[in-house]
Amino acid sequence: MMMWYFLMSDSFTFGAFLISYGSIRFATNGWPNPNEVFKAFPFFGETNLPLVFVSLMTFILIMSSVTMVLAVAAGHSSDRKKVTFYMILTILGGLAFLGCQAWEWTHLHGEGAWWGRNPFPNADMSKATTNFTNFFFTITGFHGFHVFSGVIINICMLIKNLRGDFVRKGSYLMIEKAGLYWHFVDLVWVFVFTCFYLL
Repeated sequence: MMMWYFLMSDSFTFGAFLISYGSIRFATNGWPNPNEVFKAFPFFGETNLPLVFVSLMTFILIMSSVTMVLAVAAGHSSDRKKVTFYMILTILGGLAFLGCQAWEWTHLHGEGAWWGRNPFPNADMSKATTNFTNFFFTITGFHGFHVFSGVIINICMLIKNLRGDFVRKGSYLMIEKAGLYWHFVDLVWVFVFTCFYLL
C-alpha cells in the first residue's frame, strides 16, 4: 500500500512538470521542431531519420518492463533461477537506457544546448527561448534519476534473491513491489516521449 502511495505522490510531481511544460509550450508562438533537434544517432551523426535513436531508447525501456513482468511471474512460481535471469535482463535494460540518455545529453550539450542555452531555432526559423532546453533537461533528468534509482533497487532485489532471502521468507513480494516502481518509470517515459519528441 505504501508503494502505491509513493507512486501516486510521484505521479503528482511528474504531472506538475508536464502540465507546466504543456502550458508554456502551447502559450508560446514558436517552438523548436523535434524532428530537427533529435535526429542524431551514435556513430552516424546527423541522419535523415529523426527520432530513431529516442525510439530505440523507448524500445529498450519497454523491453526491460517486459522482463520485469517475467521476473515477477517467476517469483509467483518461486523459480529463483528465472527471477535471477529476468532481473539481470531488467537491470541491463535500465543501464542501456541510461547510457543512451547520457549520450543524448552529451550530444545536445556539444551542440550548445543546456539549461539557459538553446541553439535550436523555432520551426519558423525565428529565435527560440530557453524554455525548450530548460524543460527538456529538467524533466528528462528527473526521469533519468528515477530510472537510476530503479536500477539500484533492482540490483538490491537481485542480491537478496541470490542470497536466498526470498526463499527463506517464502515470498517474492518485494520483487513485485520493485516491479511496480519500474512499470511506473516506464509509463512516465511514454508521457515524456510524447510531450518532447512527438509534439
